[in-house]
Amino acid sequence: MSDAKQVKLTLVRSLSGRLKSHQHCARGLGIRRINTPVVVTDTPENRGMINKISYMLKVEEA
Repeated sequence: MSDAKQVKLTLVRSLSGRLKSHQHCARGLGIRRINTPVVVTDTPENRGMINKISYMLKVEEA
């Protein structure tokens, strides 16, 4: 699995006051706090969650 593409995500806006489903997407991606980068595998499932909360994230290819 080491050849799988990775994506680096950084939360740039607060989760407070967001829809519960958006908060759950962030938690599902392993995001805990603002400005702390997280590296996840680029799968269709993760990409769907990233697209749903893209307005709160900075996304970079890792």
